[in-house]
Amino acid sequence: MSFSSIRVVTDDVDQLAAFYERVTGHPAERPAPVFAQFTGPGATLAIAHAATVAALGDAVAPRNNRSVIVEFEVTDVDAEFARLRLDPEDVVLAPTTMPWGNRSALVHDPDGNLVNLFSKPALPA
Repeated sequence: MSFSSIRVVTDDVDQLAAFYERVTGHPAERPAPVFAQFTGPGATLAIAHAATVAALGDAVAPRNNRSVIVEFEVTDVDAEFARLRLDPEDVVLAPTTMPWGNRSALVHDPDGNLVNLFSKPALPA
């Protein structure tokens, strides 16, 4: 089995895709108006309109995530956080060094999903 992607379901693909374009610095692949994706070396983040999962009934609902964190490893958390110029209401945790050594900044995307920008501590030389 091969891990393929994480898919975020939304009512506004354009808005969410634009946010993740800002975060990643790359344009979304848009094979259809109801779908966007970002493919990186470690994973794919897919964004799909709720209409694409209508057959699942209420098993999937946009803007209801409170258990999954979308994570991006970056070189410099503070620089990325500053570059994004986020509304203070969207900031959950400003750049902080965690007890295990990672530096993290956690923010909400436009749908309220939690996004972690993090860097691992430098290894001793």
